[in-house]
Amino acid sequence: MRIKWNLTIDCVHPAKLAEFWALALGYTAKPAPAGFGSWEEWFAHHEIPKDEWDQGAYLCDPDGVGPNLSFLQVPESKVVKNRLHLDVQVGGGRDVPWEVRWPRVVQAVERLAAAGATVIHEYELLGRPDHVMLADPEGNEFCLV
Repeated sequence: MRIKWNLTIDCVHPAKLAEFWALALGYTAKPAPAGFGSWEEWFAHHEIPKDEWDQGAYLCDPDGVGPNLSFLQVPESKVVKNRLHLDVQVGGGRDVPWEVRWPRVVQAVERLAAAGATVIHEYELLGRPDHVMLADPEGNEFCLV
């Protein structure tokens, strides 16, 4: 049996961070659970207090391949380096020729920087650029490969 899993990201501003990651990954807002017309209906059914309804945001892979993402509000900001980060293969991965892959990486860096990411470091391999480490709008590190 294959185990299905989700990734949950603690954050201060769930909707804003979910919007960034939807752009970064090509994800979409996750529909309300089956049997409910909206998340608000689901929250009300499960007696979630209304003042907590905006404390989470949910994304899914529109192709149903990748994990679902949950963004849950926590009171504290990020303090230290991530112990886990995503390598987003916007260039197609290292199996794609560098001449094809690297321009894709550069384009994604520009697009995500315009959406609020911060470039942390550009790494080289064999004397040429290979991948870029960025931080999302709340400081979570990730790489574009």
